[in-house]
Amino acid sequence: MTSLPWLAPDQLWFPPADEALEDPDGLLALGGDLRPERLLLAYRNGIFPWFSDDQPILWWSPNPRCVLPPDEIHVSKSLRRTLNQQKFRITADQSFSRVIRLCANTRPEGTWITDDMLAAYTELHRMGHAHSIEAWNRNGELVGGMYGLALGRCFFGESMFSLETNASKVLMVHLARQLSEWGYQMIDCQVESDHLLSMGARSIPRAEFLSILRACVDRKPDQPNWTFTWHWPGPEA
Repeated sequence: MTSLPWLAPDQLWFPPADEALEDPDGLLALGGDLRPERLLLAYRNGIFPWFSDDQPILWWSPNPRCVLPPDEIHVSKSLRRTLNQQKFRITADQSFSRVIRLCANTRPEGTWITDDMLAAYTELHRMGHAHSIEAWNRNGELVGGMYGLALGRCFFGESMFSLETNASKVLMVHLARQLSEWGYQMIDCQVESDHLLSMGARSIPRAEFLSILRACVDRKPDQPNWTFTWHWPGPEA
């Protein structure tokens, strides 16, 4: 780890993502800070922070990279039945602070969403770069959520929580279908999980990920704001 580049707070740069270590997979650099300019530069170059309270800031670009093209979201038969029941109402940017805090506080294994990370992404939300997606049950309770960054036609998913069965899956379907309507080309899932793979995500080489990123990160999407207008069409879908 000592051979990795150390980012000084007064220098705004990153080494190329393809210089990341193979073990641990994707570790690229240490140090720096979480100011908005550095975070935006990181995401534009396929890099993201992930560290614990007792560590310096660690910057990653894993290989392979897990992605989900929005128009390839997979809806299983059982999930289709849940969607038809319309158990959840999906919104965007209605409760960013609660979503990110619940993402941090509902993980039994602990969280990497430190107080500094929470403050940094809240500032990105204030600037219009970070967004939350919420799932509300029929009683009006927040039971699922996700937050991430939107740059160009890419959405970078950061974390998700679910307090009721299938809330996060319904949320993902709505997010993917809405992003597809807006012309987004990619949802960056960072690293794969069974949950994501079951919904159509796949792992691709980092070089392919970076190529997609370069092609769409500067392209303006087809939406005026982050108001969700897509709705599950019903039992006939």
